Amino acid sequence: MIGRPWLAAVGCAGVLLVGCGSPEADPAASSSSASSTSVAPSSSAAAQQPSPKQPDLQVTIAGGQVTPTNAELDATVGTPITLEVTSDTEDELHVHAIPEHTFTIQPAAGQRFEFTVDVPGRVEVELHGLHRTVATIQVRP
Repeated sequence: MIGRPWLAAVGCAGVLLVGCGSPEADPAASSSSASSTSVAPSSSAAAQQPSPKQPDLQVTIAGGQVTPTNAELDATVGTPITLEVTSDTEDELHVHAIPEHTFTIQPAAGQRFEFTVDVPGRVEVELHGLHRTVATIQVRP
């Protein structure tokens, strides 16, 4: 008989501990997710802040025409440069830089190509199939 009341007391205590542990865990979890929610916008905002400084370029290829052609951009050595291409045909985008970069363009929208340039100077971005210079980038140290 002594064993059974003791088991009953331990069982009740266990239920109370589990019951107490769950509500405390839930508020911590919700406050933790609230923290991550508040952190996420600030990190997205931080990710968006450098974007205006990057020389992003939107390129459209449609019906044999390229927009833009002969665009002028400025960049800094080692800074990522992003090109977004929408095309109705296949082509090859070539970045005459050190290092050189070649990207295959497919007939699709929203293709993103990112590269960096390690040596300052004038860098031409060309479409080989259409024989067009899309942009010249002045890369500074």
